[in-house]
Amino acid sequence: MGEGALLIAFITLQRLAELIVAARHTARLRAEGAVEFGHAHYPLMVGFHAAWICGLLWFGAGRTVEPHFLGLFLVLLALRIWVIASLGRHWTTRIIVLPGAKLVRRGPYRWLRHPNYLVVALEIAVVPLALGLRCSPLSFRCSTFLCCCTAPRSKPRRWRGPPRTIKPAKPPQQRRSLAAEAQADRARAPSIMSTVFRMP
Repeated sequence: MGEGALLIAFITLQRLAELIVAARHTARLRAEGAVEFGHAHYPLMVGFHAAWICGLLWFGAGRTVEPHFLGLFLVLLALRIWVIASLGRHWTTRIIVLPGAKLVRRGPYRWLRHPNYLVVALEIAVVPLALGLRCSPLSFRCSTFLCCCTAPRSKPRRWRGPPRTIKPAKPPQQRRSLAAEAQADRARAPSIMSTVFRMP
């Protein structure tokens, strides 16, 4: 197996492991009264990442890996692990809100509102470059930009980021109010900069 195929196999296993962990966290949060937002566009995100991996397999499996971009990918991988560790059992690939939860200010969340979005966008650009694919990063980055612009529209108005800590679930009427607020909020779409970075 060549260098390119090994890198793609590692990324594929990494994504599958993350989906398993995220599914466990999601089930636990729902059992504690959490509410999911933006479930309609979640299959689009999964399909996009599957298409990205298939594209890497098709065009990059037989290529050698460029060391500089591989090093950058490893830095991004470390940042991804830092994000997941900072959120702990509240990290998930979905938009899950636990009523009454407060924001966490540790780790990369001290400076960025949604560091995971930034890491994923950079990863999608860097991996093809590591395989010597110069044209594909632009198209995938544009797709990622659109996905990141879509996700915030599903978030409730008073929600300032993903749920990162846990408190006892609020009464059912508050969960219904939160869901109704999210539905009314779909017309609002903050800029991509305010989505990723903590803007005043």
